[in-house]
Amino acid sequence: MTGSGQLPLLFLDVDGPLIPFGAPADQYPIYRSRLDLPAIGSNPLLARVNPGHGLRLSALPCELVWATTWTSDANECLSPRLGLPPLPVVDWPEPSDLDEQDARDGLHWKTRTLVNWAARRPFAWVDDEITDIDRHWVHTCHAAPALLHRVDPRQGITEADYTTLGEWLHRV
Repeated sequence: MTGSGQLPLLFLDVDGPLIPFGAPADQYPIYRSRLDLPAIGSNPLLARVNPGHGLRLSALPCELVWATTWTSDANECLSPRLGLPPLPVVDWPEPSDLDEQDARDGLHWKTRTLVNWAARRPFAWVDDEITDIDRHWVHTCHAAPALLHRVDPRQGITEADYTTLGEWLHRV
């Protein structure tokens, strides 16, 4: 627990961490689910989501938050598949001139919003696009502990990633 009595946040991206991509398609296991009934606009890549991630994520000492362009669709499409309740969702602001400057400086477009959303709470952020520029900016601009953990999008979240997250969250 943090000093404020609140659990740290865990900001979770979808594409890359939960839906691996970038390797040959036959490399990925397919997880069938009762949720795979034909649906208009369904995403065939959802079958790459390992439902076991739900138990692993819910066992971490943190408050899970969707930090993805899937926005509220993550609760409709992924939470049931993972056996998770609906999670808070980061709402992304409209792009601004500041975002363009951040992009020119190499800062990920999510970074500033996540720090603001955390509001001085400790947080971990799991994404496949995190860089050292983001880590430095968060270290400089966020008053609480933060772990920016990059996941290889070809593999998604692995046992090693869960170990890193669990150890950091327990220390915080």
